[in-house]
Amino acid sequence: MMETTTAVARRMWTLFEPVHGVTYFAPEARGAFEDAGLRGFWRGYFAGRAAPLGAVTAAPVTASFYNFAPPMVSRALPAVWQLISPQRALDVRRAGAVAALSRVLGDLDHTVPVAADLLAVAAADLDCAGRVLAAANGAMAMPDEPVARLWQAATTLREHRGDGHFAALLAADIDGCEALVLRAGLDVPREQLQPLRGWSDQEWDDATRRLADRGWIDPGGWATPAGTAVRLEIEQRTDAAAARPWSRLGSAFAAELAGALAPIALACAAELPYPNPVGAPDPARAMPDMNAADDDAADGDAADRAAGPA
Repeated sequence: MMETTTAVARRMWTLFEPVHGVTYFAPEARGAFEDAGLRGFWRGYFAGRAAPLGAVTAAPVTASFYNFAPPMVSRALPAVWQLISPQRALDVRRAGAVAALSRVLGDLDHTVPVAADLLAVAAADLDCAGRVLAAANGAMAMPDEPVARLWQAATTLREHRGDGHFAALLAADIDGCEALVLRAGLDVPREQLQPLRGWSDQEWDDATRRLADRGWIDPGGWATPAGTAVRLEIEQRTDAAAARPWSRLGSAFAAELAGALAPIALACAAELPYPNPVGAPDPARAMPDMNAADDDAADGDAADRAAGPA
């Protein structure tokens, strides 16, 4: 049975997200900002990810990144622009990602150009209405070098999906801290998520009480069946919002891209922990049933769907 377009959108995300994910976990990518004079992971993170927006202050970044505590963003922005310009941050971020990917994908040099070209087609002409991060990344010139092109296309598509995910959370009346509390009730523990997003104990506990009042978190901090169902619905809406490029390009294109991306995704996934705070699912989960119908894969994907990108 043919996959639905939303199922294709989710599988494509499962395959291109690890390409972008090396940005946060590979030593080359993390070291690039240190070599550029930005001490500490978070200065490089906020400078690199926010750089497509220009020399912005903390407010638009807090809004567009969605689940970071405002004081955590304010500690980096706008002060980081005194240490590095947005253009330099873009260059450093890409160089670090390319260095990491070149190492990870060294045995796939025949596959990378094909995947990069196809992924660049998918990232072109995106409808970015209401998607600020996607629009900013999509406005950047696509590099000629294959590894850089692969990374830039993956980054644009993941921010396109992420913008839609945050819109789905907003529509469900789930704020940034609540999204993390719900995620912690599913797979990644509070002890890992809370410090990585800067929320205080009081803010986290208040968010937990709000979700408990809605019947979504139990006294032990775990998601209830109702909470899990809400998270699944948000993921389904995220998939639907990300489906338009794949609907435009068609199933044959998606199958060709999936075939090219599969070994790349598996190689990149070795650099990421699972589960992880960015919500990237293990691409190995998608490999056995790449062409299966959405309803056939629903049970096996339930945990990954609930986790989603937070």
